[in-house]
Amino acid sequence: MNIILLGPPGAGKGTQANFLVEERCMTQLSTGDMLREARDGGTEMGKVVADVMERGDLVTDDVVIGLIRERIDADKSGGFIFDGFPRTLAQADALGDLLAEMGMELDCVIELQVDDTALIQRITARSSCGACGAVYNDITNPWPEDGRCSRCGSTDVRRRSDDNEESLKQRLMEYYKKTSPLIGYYHAGGKLASVYGLGEINEVRTEISSALPE
Repeated sequence: MNIILLGPPGAGKGTQANFLVEERCMTQLSTGDMLREARDGGTEMGKVVADVMERGDLVTDDVVIGLIRERIDADKSGGFIFDGFPRTLAQADALGDLLAEMGMELDCVIELQVDDTALIQRITARSSCGACGAVYNDITNPWPEDGRCSRCGSTDVRRRSDDNEESLKQRLMEYYKKTSPLIGYYHAGGKLASVYGLGEINEVRTEISSALPE
């Protein structure tokens, strides 16, 4: 099964992707992670990514599609979760063309719906482990009282510098301008399923599972 997790920053895409990886043996393709891995990996595509990032330029859609092609070629076992891509209609077309070329198809697009005010409150309370990337929240899942990450034991707690109200409003505006048209795009194609993303984590998890095709 191949799916897209669609939603604004902080909607919980990464958390829910982790559940799907554990439960269904799927592979999460996070654009940011792929770019960092490529930059450090030394492959031909990685050298292209490193050069672009060193110049401070934006990585083109062609490069991202190339990275996705590499990952799909390397592992087709349990299907893929596309997280952070596509972000635009042009990228959606490019991804559809790539999957068709490789004899695959997109099975479902899960839209995580949110309330902006509640989302901003959630993200400004967010922190993460600098060692393993585990995500915490001051309200719903606080950093352990003993000061150590519950997953790996690290004491390296971090907060993103742009997890503040003004930056978040700008990021949400960018999402609604560029990415929200994908909701109509995938709805028209009969692929879209909408889930309220700010519910209790396991409730969201159950709703996503129910929305996925058998």
